Amino acid sequence: MLRDSDDCDRRVEKLAKINTALMHRLERIEETRGPAYALTRTAAVLEREVVERNRDLEAALSDLAATNTELVKAREVADQANRAKSRFLRAASHDLLQPLSAAKLLLSHLRDLASNELQRDLGSHLMATIDSAEELIHALSNIARLDSNSLQMNPAPVAMSRLFRRLIIDMHPLATSRHIDLRFASTAATVESDPVYLRQIAQNLIANALKYTTGRKVLVGVRREGAHIWLEVLDQGPGIAPNDHARIFREFERLSQTDRPGTGLGLSIVQRACEQLGHRLELHSEPGRGSRFRVRLPAIPTSAPIPALPSVHEDFSLWAIELEGLRIMVIENDPAMRKVLGYTLNSWGMKVVTVSDIAAARRAASKARPDVILTDYRLEAGETGIHALEALKLDLGAEVPAVILSAEAADTIRAEASGHLPLILRKPVAEIELCRAIHSVLGSKPT
Repeated sequence: MLRDSDDCDRRVEKLAKINTALMHRLERIEETRGPAYALTRTAAVLEREVVERNRDLEAALSDLAATNTELVKAREVADQANRAKSRFLRAASHDLLQPLSAAKLLLSHLRDLASNELQRDLGSHLMATIDSAEELIHALSNIARLDSNSLQMNPAPVAMSRLFRRLIIDMHPLATSRHIDLRFASTAATVESDPVYLRQIAQNLIANALKYTTGRKVLVGVRREGAHIWLEVLDQGPGIAPNDHARIFREFERLSQTDRPGTGLGLSIVQRACEQLGHRLELHSEPGRGSRFRVRLPAIPTSAPIPALPSVHEDFSLWAIELEGLRIMVIENDPAMRKVLGYTLNSWGMKVVTVSDIAAARRAASKARPDVILTDYRLEAGETGIHALEALKLDLGAEVPAVILSAEAADTIRAEASGHLPLILRKPVAEIELCRAIHSVLGSKPT
């Protein structure tokens, strides 16, 4: 179709040149003022040629207009198909992550009950399988959102020290399982970016380094350059040949290291997110010399003191026993997930009330005010966890510390929330993540 358009353009250009040449010939004849008969005859011939060329030109323009119309229609069909694909992936991600979340919590309990090394080993393999499925589902969902034309980025000031503290918790399980010392450099830098997607960019870059490094250390830090801050992730891996630099950002590309865990989508997500945010992404790597991925971010002046940041090997365990006796309300419409959450929280000694919808939550809260609320985002009949929290705030006269469990991205929930945004946990969720989140909203543990 594009070739037809190019042909039409060439025909139009050629006809325009012919018309120009004919007009020049006519002007020269007028200048010479030869015999009247010859001039009249020549003029008639030229007039016919001009009429024929104009007819050809109109036909070429008509063909070009038709081709452009077909191109516009084809683009509309492609855009509709892409939007339909994105909607399907988002919906499928939610439905798939719901049972995975229940399975992950149940498996945590089964591993605690394991009586021998074989059972514990099998439990670890099962958890790794669930984690791989979770990673793939989240990656596909992220790709769908980033490819959507309706995606809205929300740039805001981001304190890199705060981001690093969240990343220490996010990446602790993977770093520990790979026996890698993940270090974060102290920084007082503040940048402008979308907080949700900047965290996602950093998570994917760090996960990539942890999975593929052959060394025992990964470093995350920042470097100032004029009006910008570079976020950098350095590893001691095998390095990447220059002719493979562009290739590793393609979907499902993993070079030759197929024995390592991963989906091959992480760096593709990083590239898409950086393009959406207007952040420059660079890779510096050579075989045998490790890799350095860096993202350029607009700097915001700050005079804040530099905080001390620990490594992931310091103890971040949040003891469930500290939650004993606290009242927690669970709002979850899925019966299996509601049962698993109730069992988990009861095992920590918490006083648990489980309900399936907002009406039941309001009735329960009128009898006993909860200390903390744990709610799913997607409830029944179009209701959401945000609706539930707003209704309970109205009934109780104040906000209750809350955690939202969701298979959807935080930006979707953020767009709905009118006030303070609760802490959001992506499904599936592990016990330690849930424990940390509850401590966080209660203000009893730093995150």
